[in-house]
Amino acid sequence: MLIDLNSDMGESFGAWKMGEDDEMLEIVTSANIACGFHAGDPDVMFKTLSAAKANGVGAGAHPSFMDIQGFGRRQILGESPAQIERQIVYQIGALKALAESMGYPLQHVKTHGAMGNMAAEDPQLAMAVAKAIHSVDPSLIMVVMPGMETEKAAEKIGLRLVREIYADRAYTETGALVSRKLPGAVIHDPQQAATRVMQMLESRAIITLDGKKLPTRIDSICVHGDTPGAVEMARQLRTLLEGNGLTLASMSKVIA
Repeated sequence: MLIDLNSDMGESFGAWKMGEDDEMLEIVTSANIACGFHAGDPDVMFKTLSAAKANGVGAGAHPSFMDIQGFGRRQILGESPAQIERQIVYQIGALKALAESMGYPLQHVKTHGAMGNMAAEDPQLAMAVAKAIHSVDPSLIMVVMPGMETEKAAEKIGLRLVREIYADRAYTETGALVSRKLPGAVIHDPQQAATRVMQMLESRAIITLDGKKLPTRIDSICVHGDTPGAVEMARQLRTLLEGNGLTLASMSKVIA
């Protein structure tokens, strides 16, 4: 069985540093690279793309609401789906141009933070994301939360899609992520996270906070790059996955 391991990257900004990208890129198989709206800048984006290329890691755009101060984790209300669509096109286009300047094509798009959480439950926002991706490059993969509106939008518009689970986040009974404001929403223990991921892979289901199983196909596993101990969590997870006979590969290879 092939499985992808991805992480959010390029989330530094100017002199401000976030995450251990160089170490993480030696472990993961796909990288979600910030596009300047919640983090990242042209230099950071270029450096992260270059490192991904050097490690043979699939590169993807990680668009968000325009919210550097809130790191893209605040809900931005009042903007129309058309406005959101244009913002996503803008962000994908910026990273795509930088990637193509070094001869390394983009592989996927995964929305960040509040935008991703809202799109998972809002059909209009989910469709705005899918339309933006399709308009820039219909061959790009859309990363979706299984069973949610983003999965439906990707299928409706005809995009290739990857169904993703989170190693370090808890799920509600509907398959959405538990709010970071609530206890137990973020899993910090690497061993607990790795064991939980294996349980979901073996069950072929998302396991919710109350133990409910939501059957789904799983193509990729995410470790948030800004979670404390993220590198060690990713390392233990990779070791456990390979020890159980799984082969790690980039998203494009997993769904090929």
